[in-house]
Amino acid sequence: MCGKTYDWHQLINTCECGKPLKAEYDLSPDTLQKEALRDREPTLWRYREVLPPCLPISLGEGMTPLHHVETFGHKWYLKDEGMNPTASFKARGMTTAVSMAKHLGVKKLAVPSAGNAAGAMSAYAARAGMEAHVFVPADTPQACIQECEIHGAKVNLINGLITDCAAEVARRKADEGWFDLSTLKEPYRAEGKKTMGYELAEQMDWQLPDAIVYPTGGGTGLVGMWKAFDEMERMGWIDSRRPKMISVQAEGCAPIATAFKNGERFATEFPNAHTSASGLRVPKAIADFVMLDLIRASGGTAVTVSDEEMIAAAKEIASKTGVFACPEGGATLAAARNLTEATFLKPTDTVVLFNTGSGLKYLEALA
Repeated sequence: MCGKTYDWHQLINTCECGKPLKAEYDLSPDTLQKEALRDREPTLWRYREVLPPCLPISLGEGMTPLHHVETFGHKWYLKDEGMNPTASFKARGMTTAVSMAKHLGVKKLAVPSAGNAAGAMSAYAARAGMEAHVFVPADTPQACIQECEIHGAKVNLINGLITDCAAEVARRKADEGWFDLSTLKEPYRAEGKKTMGYELAEQMDWQLPDAIVYPTGGGTGLVGMWKAFDEMERMGWIDSRRPKMISVQAEGCAPIATAFKNGERFATEFPNAHTSASGLRVPKAIADFVMLDLIRASGGTAVTVSDEEMIAAAKEIASKTGVFACPEGGATLAAARNLTEATFLKPTDTVVLFNTGSGLKYLEALA
């Protein structure tokens, strides 16, 4: 945000100004040719020229299915991130973040999480032979807690929200020798998340949709995809047209939607945050201004849905498409329908909904 730059060889969390850092690449049409992708492995590391330069710690993440869900809309699609290792899109960020942390000599990792990021970090730390410490709210879905424990992570249950978990990591990390992998408090989780944008373009034959509907907690998915579109344009893969970026939050935790509605660039911490969609229960995001800037630049919007709407929609996705969606995924269908009724989305629009994780991780909420 302040314009300061750093050498990528140094291990670092945020800028001295306290805001997120963005990894930049020297890109041109010669960096990577689209045609080179044809013979590459079906993982996100197929885009290795625009990913951190390190040995990948990989579990085969990425290249998730893009389903045409015409039962919901003539030109509507569903990108199913529940097919990733650890059953959520968090695997994308953790493969790149853990890989770079290991490359830079880290031995111990820590992360505050609403559940899925903790599970993903635990799995990739196990793969890398690194020590993992996760901090999650005490009411985190049991599947996520057990996932972390079985992968060998040290699990800390905190009475509070993800912000309280983050405060505990910040308080202890220096003494414990942990490297903090919090959302957008290090540069490389967003690098893995941006590959959703690369994949979407590749799967749609390099024609971006009219709108992307994305469930938003910490926001790395939105931030990453917007970065990917910029990088692809710089390499000559796509033109300057962009999808409307639509952020969906829960009514009980809506800092980005509230700030958007009020015309603000920074979001106030949302009071008494509550929602059964644990991934959306993020009352304060460090990249709030990045999200709000890109949503406005794209001509998009930020909206809310109720827990009842998102859970009903998640069940409908499962019963009508075969994709066992998480509540956050259900939120995108509910929001897209509301926006269609409000004529923000047109019947002729190509719309991509993101299901960010498997419903198997949320059996308590879906019951």
